[in-house]
Amino acid sequence: MKKSLLLFLFIFFAISLQAQKDTVDFSTHPIQKNASTEASTNNLSIYPIPVRDNYFNIRCDKEISYVKVTNIIGQDIFKKKYTNPETIIKITLDNPKRGMYLVTIIFSDGARIVKKIMIEQTE
Repeated sequence: MKKSLLLFLFIFFAISLQAQKDTVDFSTHPIQKNASTEASTNNLSIYPIPVRDNYFNIRCDKEISYVKVTNIIGQDIFKKKYTNPETIIKITLDNPKRGMYLVTIIFSDGARIVKKIMIEQTE
């Protein structure tokens, strides 16, 4: 009785594990990339990385209209909307802690890019 019960449980779990696999046919769902977003990624630079002196610069060929800096747990530590979009922006942070941050950049044409930066403490 115990052996048949164990065999049944083993087969049940094996079948349930097979049923949980997700499959996606990428050939029927072609990935479409937005050419303007892809082009702006190539021309975007954030420096200096890692950030050490509470500031960093963003330079891009496209006009930047909004910048937001978020820590890894989702808290906004900086956000600013630019009424006159700019291509070079200096971001100054108030006493940021050491760690990884996400920089969300929105361009004047509505395209959005998110980049990671590392902030280290000054020595």
